[in-house]
Amino acid sequence: MQIRDLPYLDPGEPDTRSGTRYLLWLGRGQLRGQLVTLAWGLLHFVSVMALPYGVGLAVQAVVDGSGSRLAAAGGVLAVSAVLIAVGDTMLHRTAVTNWITAAARTQQLLARKTASLGSALTRRVAAGEVVAVSTGDVEKIGWFVEGVSRFLAAAITVVLVCVGLFVYEPHLGLIVAVGVPVLALGVLPLLPRATRLADVQREKAGRATELASDTVAGLRVLRGIGGEELFLTRYRTASQEVRGAAVRSARMWSLISGIQVLLPGLLMIGVVWYGIGLVGDGRIEVGALVTVYSAVMLLAYPLRHFEEIAMAWSFSRPSARRAARVLALERTAGAASPAPAAGDAAPAVPSGDLYDPASGLLAPAGALTAVVCGDPDAAGRLAERLGGHPADADGLPSVLLGGIALDDLPLDGARTAVLVQDKDPVLLSGSLAELLAVPASGAVAPEDALAAAECADVLAALAQASLEGDPMAAPITERGRSLSGGQRQRIALARSLVTDPGVLVLDEPTSAVDSHTEARIAEGVRALRTGRTTVVLTSSPLLLDRADRVVLLHEGEVAAVGSHRELLETEPRYRAVVTRETDEERLSPVPGGPGAAAPNAFDIEETA
Repeated sequence: MQIRDLPYLDPGEPDTRSGTRYLLWLGRGQLRGQLVTLAWGLLHFVSVMALPYGVGLAVQAVVDGSGSRLAAAGGVLAVSAVLIAVGDTMLHRTAVTNWITAAARTQQLLARKTASLGSALTRRVAAGEVVAVSTGDVEKIGWFVEGVSRFLAAAITVVLVCVGLFVYEPHLGLIVAVGVPVLALGVLPLLPRATRLADVQREKAGRATELASDTVAGLRVLRGIGGEELFLTRYRTASQEVRGAAVRSARMWSLISGIQVLLPGLLMIGVVWYGIGLVGDGRIEVGALVTVYSAVMLLAYPLRHFEEIAMAWSFSRPSARRAARVLALERTAGAASPAPAAGDAAPAVPSGDLYDPASGLLAPAGALTAVVCGDPDAAGRLAERLGGHPADADGLPSVLLGGIALDDLPLDGARTAVLVQDKDPVLLSGSLAELLAVPASGAVAPEDALAAAECADVLAALAQASLEGDPMAAPITERGRSLSGGQRQRIALARSLVTDPGVLVLDEPTSAVDSHTEARIAEGVRALRTGRTTVVLTSSPLLLDRADRVVLLHEGEVAAVGSHRELLETEPRYRAVVTRETDEERLSPVPGGPGAAAPNAFDIEETA
């Protein structure tokens, strides 16, 4: 796999049973790249460890006055230098490729899961954790995956050097063979605590990220109520906790690094002290001592990879665990239909009446159905159920479209059949033209959708912000924060209308606009969606009066069906929700006195 070939056409199905299994799955998916890195790593490390032999050979040649052996030593050093340069270059290249491909695969999997779950994702996982997984965690995961092959190359080189020194000079080689395992394993008792400190740091960092995300998202409201300083204080506290945790973790890793320097130094002292005695006794030559000493000194280089792999494991394990937890989330308990294989014909999109067996809600095909639900949270859950991707199925039966269960459709098919716009739609950054460039039937032009959503004033404001004077080219900031709440809502509605799905579900699409604009939007949506199934969850009399059919939900079930005017006259629960009527007003027998029926919002509008 080359970097230029990214992204993967199919990132595969990950093993999400645990963080460790996920890391193993990633490693197996890049087996060829790991083997290539291992080969280049062996060439690089072995070439580095060949330098002591050339240096010892040169020293002994000078002592003996042998010009031929000195020339041979120079040749060994020259070849080693060339191989070191080539090996290091290719090792770095292949290792970085492994890192990037592992991170890219994880990011693709996370993006696919995010698209699959939609808004249900942040109901199951904190937003800060999702951000942490998709940014910092993918780097930690890629670090460990690419570090494995370099560690294996370093470990094999250390074993070869120990065996070679024992064969080359048994007296000193035995000391090295005993001391190197101590160097490699000496920090193991400290790793559990270092891992725990790293976990604490990551948890606090995720919490701080979540607080920052919440503060930025609600900054306009916080300024309105004077609460921004309170939230900033909370973030400062969380930030200081992250700093303290990072300092404690860094102290532990610095202790490990210090031990990794101290132990090789002690080994070199021991080798030199014992070796000088052997030279003095004439049992070994000076060149042999120089070779062994240089080898021990250079062994610190591959041994550093033992520390690195320990750090990579400590940081990547919790990151992989979080990634696996997110990737293990499923759309619903009953939605197990596989996606169509490449080359298969796209599944037919069903059409017909939309029916929810759990609540008894029926939305006839081609009609505008308004649903009144006193609980906004229950309305949001119903909208998700109607779209075929609820946050929690709770064992409820699937919504049916034309008699076909949405849970039995592939996700793409379900979302093609039913489009849900929730009460807080998200606008991505970019131009207005890019925002409206969504998969659509082509039957609705962007101009018609913008007109139906009453976006004339929005277009005028965007034209002033555009350098060319073209509102379609005007930039829109992330989440549409450069727009007001009502403007964002209308632009999102226009985007949904452009898509022109067979079934469109709108959850409070006009809650942030004034009544005059709301009335025009109601007429525009009704006209543009003629012959198409539309479900609007709302308590606005202006929208309810223009619906073909109004359904009242009470405690999660259909309580009444009729027109807006009929339900106002015959259903007290409906009237209480739509007119915001209190119990005292409902029981008042005379206008203005106790028990008088309050005038409903529709009558007020008609009178006006």
